[in-house]
This record gives sequence, structure tokens and C-alpha cells, in this order.
Amino acid sequence: MRHLYVHLPFCAHRCGYCDFVTHVGRQGQHAAYVDALLRELREEHDGSPVDTIFLGGGTPTFTALPELLRLLRALPEARELTVEANPETVTPELAQALRGAGVTRVSLGAQSFQPHLLRMLERNATPDTVRAAFANLRDAGFDNLSLDLIYGIPGQTTDDLADDLAQALALDPEHISAYELEAKPGTRFTMTHGDELARQADAMEDYFERVVETLTAAGYRWYETANFCRGDRRAEHNLGYWLGHDYLGLGVGAVSTLENERRRNTPKLARYLAGEYAREVELLDDETRARERVMLGLRLDEPLPLAGLRHALDPAGLARVEQLGLAESTREELSLTPRGRFLGGAVTAELLA
Repeated sequence: MRHLYVHLPFCAHRCGYCDFVTHVGRQGQHAAYVDALLRELREEHDGSPVDTIFLGGGTPTFTALPELLRLLRALPEARELTVEANPETVTPELAQALRGAGVTRVSLGAQSFQPHLLRMLERNATPDTVRAAFANLRDAGFDNLSLDLIYGIPGQTTDDLADDLAQALALDPEHISAYELEAKPGTRFTMTHGDELARQADAMEDYFERVVETLTAAGYRWYETANFCRGDRRAEHNLGYWLGHDYLGLGVGAVSTLENERRRNTPKLARYLAGEYAREVELLDDETRARERVMLGLRLDEPLPLAGLRHALDPAGLARVEQLGLAESTREELSLTPRGRFLGGAVTAELLA
């Protein structure tokens, strides 16, 4: 096991488009939750070093700072230790504390620099808050920062998108994640804005191309469908997912993939605090793992090695996408062309047996 994910579910507010396992407030349970995380860590891991650790949520930096620091200091040694943060939580004190606790990378959820779009997303930060948080992290000595952006927000124009990208680039982060807004069925956001999301769906390919063109022109590597980095500052933890590595997930609702088993902890906070994981378990056969390896690996800009994976491909589908100039293959590897990457999901579906 080379990768460790730790879920911190607490938030100040649940955004309308969110379908993650989250809990609003609950300050009185933060200490008990960290106790439960550390118990699960002791049960599931021997304490040896790992390659990467990622603290996600929820809003990890909303967790009471003494408890967050207690957790960080108990984690195994890792080459990359990432914490997700919402801008409004990143004070100079918190930034210094994270750095002092060994955090090497922070992923800052900016989402947009447009006040009307932040309101649409129910985000508490303002553009000035985002910039201040970024400056606090730089002042604390962080040299590996990522900004999250969302496009496809109802009411967003191409000028809004261009300005978001320009303001993100002005901060000069090492990494940018730019995701199309995905509001899952049943969320408050979909119920309120579903018609608008459907109307603008046809424009999303153009928005995606604008994102890629702007960021690559600024010198960023388009190394994964929605992720860009300077040099080789890739998100090493997420890269482990895309490369099909095993990982251990800790926390309420957390998912693990270990050898031929995928399991998910209970999403019920009270049960998790009591040490009742009530895990859902899915057995993964070789066929499933091969298909997932193809789907995830083709999101990257590097060729996918085909050793042990050819049985997951449809030869006729491969011939079709190659004839259309969407993929290229040799006996040893497969890769999507730039146009194929823009159509990624549809091309991959055509390729799979």
C-alpha cells in the first residue's frame, strides 16, 4: 500500500452541488472523529512510510486546528502530504501550522474569481479571500500549491472563464485543476439549476478547449484530463489512482482499493465514531481491474503500457478510433491524440471490449 487517503467530513456549509460525505459544523465531534481516524489507522496500517497522503473532505481545514495538527503528527512519513483547503479558512496561523506539521502541498478550492459565480456555487470566499489565502500559504513557505477551478457554472460567460484563468495564472501556482461542474442527480443544485445545466451542455467542449489552450500556452503541462502542472509538479497522490495503484482510505465514507477488493466505509458518522465500519465490499476480478486501468490510464498524457491489458480492448473499436485520428497504438502501448483527449470518455468507451 503506497497511498493513504484520509477523509475529514466537516464543513461550515454544504454547497448545493456537493454529493460527498459531509457534515456541517459538528465542532463538538472533531476530537472524537480524529480519535476514530487514528484507531482505524492503527488497525489498517503498520506505520511504515508511504509515498503519498491526501487529506480531503469536506473541508479538512475547517476541522479544529488542534485536532487537525494531532492527526497530521500521527500520520506515517510520506514523500507528498497534501491537504485540501477552502480559502476562507487559510489564516496566517493555519498556513504556518500546516507547514510546521510537515504538509508539503496544499490544494486550494478557489473555484472561481467571479463574485456572482461564487454566490451561485454557495462559496463563502470572495476573490480577495482566495488571493489572501494563496499569499498566506506562500508566506508560510509552501512551494507546491494547487488551485481548483470550476467551469460550466450557470451564468458563466466565456469572458468570465477567461478572467478566471487569467487571475489563476497571475498567482503562478505550481498546479491547476480545472473541472467541468458536475451536479449529481438529487443534489440541491441540480434541482434548482438543472434546466440551465442542460441548456449549456453543448458549450462545454468549447469551454474545455479554451481551458487547455490557455493553460498550455502559459507553459503548463496538460498531464491529465482536468489537471495541469508546471514542470513535473503533478499531483502524485492522484497520479497513483490514475496508474491503478492500491490505496487505503480512512474515515467516514472513505473508499479503499487493496489487491482485488474495493471497500467503502459506512457513511454514517455515529457508526464510524463507534468503530463500526459496516464496509461495503466489491471483489475486483482481473477483467474489471484491466478495464479500470485502461479508463484511468488514458486520462494521462503518457502512453498506456498494454502488457496484460489487450484483452480489455475491442480490436474493431481500436481500428475505428485510429482511423479517425483519435488514438495511436503499437504492440506495447496505446495513447490518445490531442483530439482524442478532448473526446476522452467517448473514445475510451469505443476502445473497451
